[in-house]
Amino acid sequence: MTPALPRLPRPRALALVPSFSLAVACLLAPGHAVAAGAANEIVAEVIAGQRIESVTIMNPDARACVVFENGSRATVDSWSKVIDPLRSSASIFAYNRPGYGNSQEAATPRDGATVVEELRRMLKQKGLAPPYILVGHSLGGLYMQLFARRYPDEVGGLVLVDSLYPGVIKKPEDFPLLTRGAKRLFFSATVNDEIDLIHQTGEQVLALGPIDDKPIVQLINRPTGAFAIPVDFGVMNHSKETTTLVRGLYPKATRLFLDSAHQMQQESPTEVVDAIKGVIAMLPSKN
Repeated sequence: MTPALPRLPRPRALALVPSFSLAVACLLAPGHAVAAGAANEIVAEVIAGQRIESVTIMNPDARACVVFENGSRATVDSWSKVIDPLRSSASIFAYNRPGYGNSQEAATPRDGATVVEELRRMLKQKGLAPPYILVGHSLGGLYMQLFARRYPDEVGGLVLVDSLYPGVIKKPEDFPLLTRGAKRLFFSATVNDEIDLIHQTGEQVLALGPIDDKPIVQLINRPTGAFAIPVDFGVMNHSKETTTLVRGLYPKATRLFLDSAHQMQQESPTEVVDAIKGVIAMLPSKN
């Protein structure tokens, strides 16, 4: 029998709040640098009727396919340090959502339900079969929670990399006026549309049943440096109800707190890789 992932003592709910604030600060701050590696394997092709940039690694003998979903404004090359060590362990699919990099802009809404359906069609067209280990960073983590709840029979596990969660981000009409103006001024139409629909995506997640039977790992950034000051630009819900909601979402999950950065896949790739491999190890061997 494969040993389960290590269980850590359950943290206090309030311990998650600084991480959310830092995640939001990165969501709204200037763009991120990315690493090389798998970036050299990015291919642009028509998938599900759209020109999409992606990295696809086929491993027919693998137990699962690891599927990566980027955070807001991030691109597929941000996963390079994680993809490379996983090549022998799984099939892999990572991509730029429509409107990112050289992926074609979409005319469809940018809510989570649409993103999930588009991703699922891409996986089918690429011939990448379940079970899927879904790995999502930041906003991508919210999308992957929705995927797992919509299609639980196709999902073998979930790794949430400093993820956003339902209810954490306010409705866009409740953003401060200055934040709304800066968002429109500095971000692309795609990014604006995604941010405006984060709250709606969270509602889509909450409308579906739990996934407590899946192995779930939550990697949470808890920096200890003197300059790690939470900033949320007035877009976060700080209510007790929100904290209680988030704490209760995945009671059986393994929570790992890291002194890292919001871009954990770049700053702490070993820990991200270990979390993914741990979930893969819990799946039954392929016959």
